[in-house]
Amino acid sequence: MKLGNHVRRCRFDHGDLSQQALADAIGVTRQTIFSIEKGKFVPSTLLALKLAKFFAKSVEEIFFLIENNS
Repeated sequence: MKLGNHVRRCRFDHGDLSQQALADAIGVTRQTIFSIEKGKFVPSTLLALKLAKFFAKSVEEIFFLIENNS
């Protein structure tokens, strides 16, 4: 299984928020946001909860599992 996310969509739904502005708001680097969006980094539970709180969404609305059929 792989972790998918809607972070990029959430940023755009939140007034076209930049990666840097989101990173500053939750206390991480822009590279962290970039890596999460690209699926190269799985955020900690704390970071996932911070993102959910910032966007006023549940964690499940932002992150989801992708089944590998191989």
